[in-house]
Amino acid sequence: MALEMRVLQPDEWDVWYDQLELAFGGVPGSPQERTLYEALTEPERSLGVWDGRTCVGSAGAFSFRLSVPGGVLVPAAGVTMVGVSPTHRRRGVLTSLMRRQLDDVREGGEPLAVLTASDPAIYGRFGYGTAAYDLGVDIDTSRVRLDVPPGTDEVRLRLVDPREALADCERVYAALVPGRPGMPARQPGWERQALLDPPAMRGGGSPLKCVVAERADGEVVGYARYRVKADWDWTGADGGVDVGDLDALDPAAYAALWRYLCGIDLTWSVRARKRPVDDAVLHLVSDVRRARARVRDSLHVRLVDLAAALEARTYGAALDVVLEVSDAFCPWNEGRWRLTADAKGGARCARTGEPAELALSTRELGSAYLGGPTLASLAAAGRVRELRPGALAAASRAFAGDVAPWLPHGF
Repeated sequence: MALEMRVLQPDEWDVWYDQLELAFGGVPGSPQERTLYEALTEPERSLGVWDGRTCVGSAGAFSFRLSVPGGVLVPAAGVTMVGVSPTHRRRGVLTSLMRRQLDDVREGGEPLAVLTASDPAIYGRFGYGTAAYDLGVDIDTSRVRLDVPPGTDEVRLRLVDPREALADCERVYAALVPGRPGMPARQPGWERQALLDPPAMRGGGSPLKCVVAERADGEVVGYARYRVKADWDWTGADGGVDVGDLDALDPAAYAALWRYLCGIDLTWSVRARKRPVDDAVLHLVSDVRRARARVRDSLHVRLVDLAAALEARTYGAALDVVLEVSDAFCPWNEGRWRLTADAKGGARCARTGEPAELALSTRELGSAYLGGPTLASLAAAGRVRELRPGALAAASRAFAGDVAPWLPHGF
């Protein structure tokens, strides 16, 4: 029987989601997760591949508005729920899903598609480039002190119910969006994701806790969500703190939150993941080696409409460069493009017949798009070729951002 791809019907969601869980190992998520993701799913943007009555492949997209350099919010497809049944791998199911999905994204007028990958080796062949990296820290609080800035002692900290503090935390998050490329403006319903707290997500730790940082007038200017994992050995307490989200609007509130987490009684470590690689915590700790910092890939970006994407962001320096772009999977992006940007950051990208000055693929443009990995570093790996002396340095300076891209907690 031939396989059939079709847009998801709402009454097919349970079967579709069951297939996804099977593709990810067959371990079902919690009822809370299932309920939330059913509510967030956009059926008209979700695809299923069917073998008779059996769903054997899935891919979906969420409608996001993504912050790009310059603080502009750009429409982007948040690619999600991609999986193929173990019985139907190596049969082109994933490629057919990616083909249809990117065609739909282009038709819908979104210049970007973004994703976090369970397996990062998969998506490069579809034109996705690694645009953000994930910093993880494990701070040994028995041997590390924090050098906090002036004003930290004036910050008021208050333990609150995570749900009761949600509106205040969302205001802090929203205020940070324009300043951090890759950060999506929160769509209705997405605020509930950070509050998911089934026992399986706790790793043996406590229920989700939330501490907020306030100014003297009571305004919330920061928050941290975390869990405490109690543990004991022969010598006594040996607990740890797992940090979920931590955001703040000023250095004093930021430092006060970290100092609080590092000082929780009966714990000797603080573990945090999905922090930006330029996270200021590395400058707060007295011994960065005892923070055991490490990085891995996080956000992957795909330029679907190359010209629209490159014109949507601003640039850190004036630029005039001709790009020779290859894109086997989305051939409408192939060819020679002249990208110009003025000193104020405005950009224009149009096809040209002029001689090429840099040669690269849309995968490299996706990596450099948010201002994280530089074109110079990609060139050093042989993934960008300079065809005119000086073009690489100029383009690399213009693309580079002031801050590292944001790290999503998954979608």
